[in-house]
Amino acid sequence: MAKDISRTEEQFRAAMAECRSLFEKKLHDYGPSWRILRPSSLTDQLFIKAKRIRSLEVKKESLVGEGIKPEFIALINYGIVGLIQLEKGFADTPDITNGEAMSLYDRFAGEALQLMLKKNHDYDEAWRSMRVSSYTDFILTKIQRVKEIEDLDGATLVSEGIDANYMDIINYAVFGVIKLSCE
Repeated sequence: MAKDISRTEEQFRAAMAECRSLFEKKLHDYGPSWRILRPSSLTDQLFIKAKRIRSLEVKKESLVGEGIKPEFIALINYGIVGLIQLEKGFADTPDITNGEAMSLYDRFAGEALQLMLKKNHDYDEAWRSMRVSSYTDFILTKIQRVKEIEDLDGATLVSEGIDANYMDIINYAVFGVIKLSCE
């Protein structure tokens, strides 16, 4: 079992390195323009990415030519953006440097890895036996929960917060990237 968990950590790190590389390139091209996203807009961005994955899974065809894996990568990167936005709040104009953005990205990616390792230990690699379509459905469920929490202005009774849902979205999306990379 320790070998499987070690392999999972290695695969997780490789998937996150791919996501980080794309994030850094987009940061070069656009700067931290995402800093202007309000929470509900970010949630909607996550929603359209997850809905596109589900649509592609159901229709089995992409007219745009982009597949499911790039959308999982987008969910990971927007999930990390969401965590940054929760911590810093949104801004009217980009207010951090690219270097600060990358530092925050790395911190939250590291936190996602640590959470995955803890949960993976407790769940005994269950994600490996799941279908990729289940990751999609769980991500859509997490996004719906975020919408509900936003509509309640965060005043939940027993639920985890938006940050926990973003972390779960990131981790399910990483599992999707890993599985799709192995096919």
